[in-house]
Amino acid sequence: MNDLVRQHTALGESDLEWLHLLVSEWQLLSDLSFADLVLWVPTRDGTRYVSVAQMRPNTGPTSYQDDMVGHLVPRGRRPLLDSALDEGRIVREGDPEWREEVPVRVESIPVRRDGRVLGVIARNTNLLTVRTPSRLELTYLQSASDLAQMIAAGEFPFPGQQVDMDASPRVGDGLIRLDADGFVQYASPNALSAYHRLGLAADLVGLQLGETTAELAPAKGPVDESLVKLASGWAPREAEIEGDECVVQLRAIPLKPKGSRIGSLVLLRDVTELRRRERELITKDATIREIHHRVKNNLQTVAALLRLQARRIGATGDSSAREALEEAVRRVGSIAIVHETLSQNLDERVDFDEIADRVLAMVAEIAPGKVTGRRTGRFGILPAEVATPLSMVLTEVLQNALEHGYGPGEQGTLEVGAVRGPGPSGGEDARLVVTVLDDGRGLPDGFDVRTSGNLGLQIVRTLVEGELGGTFEMVPAAGRGTRVVFDLPVTTDQR
Repeated sequence: MNDLVRQHTALGESDLEWLHLLVSEWQLLSDLSFADLVLWVPTRDGTRYVSVAQMRPNTGPTSYQDDMVGHLVPRGRRPLLDSALDEGRIVREGDPEWREEVPVRVESIPVRRDGRVLGVIARNTNLLTVRTPSRLELTYLQSASDLAQMIAAGEFPFPGQQVDMDASPRVGDGLIRLDADGFVQYASPNALSAYHRLGLAADLVGLQLGETTAELAPAKGPVDESLVKLASGWAPREAEIEGDECVVQLRAIPLKPKGSRIGSLVLLRDVTELRRRERELITKDATIREIHHRVKNNLQTVAALLRLQARRIGATGDSSAREALEEAVRRVGSIAIVHETLSQNLDERVDFDEIADRVLAMVAEIAPGKVTGRRTGRFGILPAEVATPLSMVLTEVLQNALEHGYGPGEQGTLEVGAVRGPGPSGGEDARLVVTVLDDGRGLPDGFDVRTSGNLGLQIVRTLVEGELGGTFEMVPAAGRGTRVVFDLPVTTDQR
């Protein structure tokens, strides 16, 4: 709609926002009318109309099989549009039009804002299935007529009341029509059922809805005046009422077809099951975060025990055993970092850039010289099943570079680079290439990563190729030092 309005019409940004507000609400008018709606706006030169939005009803058959958005029609071809635009009033056709052997009643509703008519809504009703209307259908049609008059007068939609139609109650969920004093004139079967689940034993018709709703709502202390006003339809608002075993969502729409309030519509929906599932998800999320937190604590305890044992062995002079335990401490610590990050998230994904920085800082503490570590590029968001082994791989490679690439007192730079890119089967960020580059003494002659290397490199090769399904390469860097590259297939959600 933005492109069509800006390309073809002279409407400003504030007018466009009003049309967006209208389109966010007009499913209500379409369902109450049992009719299709098409929004026509005059072009910049005033010689044509352009259709910028369309809505089909959920309550009846459509009269348009094709998409009408973007169509241009010259002025004069549809006289009802001209009359509604020029005269600023609702115009109805006496005889129905016939479209593909289907009779269609056509009406035009001017869209007014601040005294100006911005466009016209064409309301088209398929008459093929018309039957004797029930009380529900008569209430729908009367309410639709009131809303149409409010649109023509610039009283609807309500400024500042942007509605999420996916979350708000719809016409078919439940509808109550109130008079000017807030007494129920009509309640649909779904609306009556919802109030019965709240605890109402009688019929709704004739009751003052605000007072009745306040009595049903379990509250300790004085009656909630805002709830009374909302359920009485005094202002366009939304709220939820939570009973002992039921949660009902309410939306009030005041009706002012001639400027003064004649009553209101209250749309309502039973959202008990939806809220129950939301609470279950919140509980599960909290449980998962607590598990990660406890795992992190347990790993830190294990690391502390290993560190204590390393110190005791160091006192006996067995340096190789002490170094092996210190390496195990760092491996456990890298896993603990991942679980600490997961304990703070709502899902099983982590921003690995933060983890990589912490691993780099942790490993740099063991540097025998003055080695500066830095990260370039981005790892991005990774699922937990990738982040955990990747943190261990990164720890081992960095630790290996520092231990074997630099001697006591030597200076150097250790760089970790990450690049996300498309994978072989598509996906913008489906592949991750990590490069660890140092400017140390380099690899010994005849070194082969598949036959040589310590336990740490064996762990790296096993995790990268076996668990992560990637490739691992360790070669001399250009000039001086060593370059380690591992290429991994990843997605933001591998579950």
